[in-house]
Amino acid sequence: MSGTVSSLWRHPIKSHGREALSQVTLIPGQTMPGDRVWAVAHEAAKTDGSEWAPCFNFSRGSKAPQLMAISAELQGDRVTLRHPQRPDLGFAPDTEQEAFLDWVKPLMPADRAASARIVRVPGRGMTDSDFPSISLCNMASHRAVEQKLDRTLSIVRWRGNIWFEGLPLWDEFDWLGRDVRIGEAVLRVRERITRCMATTANPETGERDADTLRALNSWDHQDFGVYAEVVQGGEIRVNDEVQVL
Repeated sequence: MSGTVSSLWRHPIKSHGREALSQVTLIPGQTMPGDRVWAVAHEAAKTDGSEWAPCFNFSRGSKAPQLMAISAELQGDRVTLRHPQRPDLGFAPDTEQEAFLDWVKPLMPADRAASARIVRVPGRGMTDSDFPSISLCNMASHRAVEQKLDRTLSIVRWRGNIWFEGLPLWDEFDWLGRDVRIGEAVLRVRERITRCMATTANPETGERDADTLRALNSWDHQDFGVYAEVVQGGEIRVNDEVQVL
């Protein structure tokens, strides 16, 4: 049984916007190129940006739902951010942090630690997993959540990298420890992804409006999608075959 790639996404700044892609070339042992290149450490963070750090060090959608309404575009070392309540911002995260901090401040709750600095770890994206991961998400599982809540949901709530169509509901949870060939690349599935409050926020408005976690818990888990590592590099395109080996 096989499926097909339905969409590809990257998130240049962790928790601060998504960007759709038509193709991407994966590299063994690395995150998706351009994904979570930067992360926004808050004022209580215990990281200096020299190495990977857990998500609680960073400003993110689970604590600041308005961040979920950001879209992003990465070109070279510059990122353009868009949000329905803010003017568009084009800037270089490595050298123009103050412009970003001023732009994002109105989107942050007053009772949360303020965003303080942008960090970048050489050689890997700041994924939630402690290894450089790419997230795989199943459209059938997404539709099951929609049906449970009796409403349409945008897939960008889940912040997945590779979405696939044509495989059974929750089939991805049976892939742990197995290899999956997608286009020219091969990925090894390592972990299920446990979800947080970020997925309850509408990516158009930044308002919490859907109890996605309650829906997931009706299946006796709070997981959606799986983390995989790239074991064989190569190009992936929308409509490529997804084959469990």
